Amino acid sequence: MSGNRYVARGNQLAARMLGDEMMIMSASTSTLFTLNEVAAAIWEAADGATPLDEIVTNQICKQYDVPVDVAMRDAENLVEQLASRGVLVLSDKPLAPSGIAREETR
Repeated sequence: MSGNRYVARGNQLAARMLGDEMMIMSASTSTLFTLNEVAAAIWEAADGATPLDEIVTNQICKQYDVPVDVAMRDAENLVEQLASRGVLVLSDKPLAPSGIAREETR
């Protein structure tokens, strides 16, 4: 990924934290996803307004003491995989909570 990438949660999902893992169920495919603690932190921060690099730098690296380049590479791979399954939505512009790109107002 290059530049700012924004992540938002996909539609038609149900999620619940169980211990250190996030369980996500897709209503459209009945697929169950289990996210570890780090992936769950990215999921919870996926508000569509915060760029992925800020999530990684300000939350993941500080909480888990991992170098930014390593954390960013892993986060990019994770969000790409989750986006391909409809769990996350990716955009190069900020996203509305529903995962739809916001229109710029002038």
